[in-house]
Amino acid sequence: MNKIKVLIVDDSAFIRQMLHEILAGDSGIEVVGTACDPLDAREKIKLLTPDVITLDIEMPKMDGLSFLEKIMALRPMPVVMVSSLTQKGAEATLRALELGAFDYVGKPATNQTSETITALGNEIIAKIKAAGRANIINRKNSIDSNIVRFNPPAKSRKIIAIGASTGGVEALRDIFVRLPANSPPIVITQHMPEHFTKSFAARLDSISNLKVGEAANHARLQNGHAYLAPGNIHLKIVRIGNEFVCKLQDGDRVSGHKPSVDVLFDSVAESVGENAVGVILTGMGKDGAEGMLNMRNKGAYNIGQSEQSCVVYGMPKVAMQTGGVHIEAPIEKIAELMLKECEKIGS
Repeated sequence: MNKIKVLIVDDSAFIRQMLHEILAGDSGIEVVGTACDPLDAREKIKLLTPDVITLDIEMPKMDGLSFLEKIMALRPMPVVMVSSLTQKGAEATLRALELGAFDYVGKPATNQTSETITALGNEIIAKIKAAGRANIINRKNSIDSNIVRFNPPAKSRKIIAIGASTGGVEALRDIFVRLPANSPPIVITQHMPEHFTKSFAARLDSISNLKVGEAANHARLQNGHAYLAPGNIHLKIVRIGNEFVCKLQDGDRVSGHKPSVDVLFDSVAESVGENAVGVILTGMGKDGAEGMLNMRNKGAYNIGQSEQSCVVYGMPKVAMQTGGVHIEAPIEKIAELMLKECEKIGS
């Protein structure tokens, strides 16, 4: 296989050196160059034709977001943002993902331990390799504002559970922009760190007819509301009497993640059963596949995002191979399909 050619764009010489050392240590990656600002990067992209670039957000001459917007308009390519995982960094990083960035990694620091640097290095390498294989989708015409009609049965008890990872920010936006205000309760696990989920929930809320927020412990699920798992804690759905409520639970990573899609799907399988609709969206790895199969075995109806519309056809692929998915569909059809299933009379 050909090596993935990477261009590192960062105004910090320290960050450029550290990223170069991390990436050059992998036999499947070739660092073809570094750039200290977007103007330098523009010329080196033309000269070096990288497969992937890493991009800092705060830089002189032109900020990373403005440069990213120009890249995605003129020469769409996989971009991995190098971001501060703070509240301020979260806002900028989410905007980058909306503009078409493939993914993000935390910015290395001078005081990190060797264990932390090793873990960060493994994460960066994995994301660069995934970016090199990614399906970079032209977003310009992918989102419309056609709201799906939903005619629920009089005594509907349906609940929708969604899992997503890399590429999920835009995939979830594609779904939520189409949902009507009377949608069933929706619970979501999107792989995302602390500080990010509150901002992301607010962004979904701003473009949707639903009320979207971070899930709170013991929150009762209501129609017209969506509940996003907070970063670094698992979200479960439990039944108390005739009500379904959110339960936040700390603990180890499951399927490599916290929050984990498998944890959410397993809880929905046990608590909601045949009244659930499961949706698994774009993402690296296999989180959600076992939980989705558990949901199907309990009578739920499950939808997987199609390979052609995924940024990374990882999680939906494994869920399909495992047998948990009833049907695959392009992202623009998923809102309609999941609501149509919810129109059916449940128990």
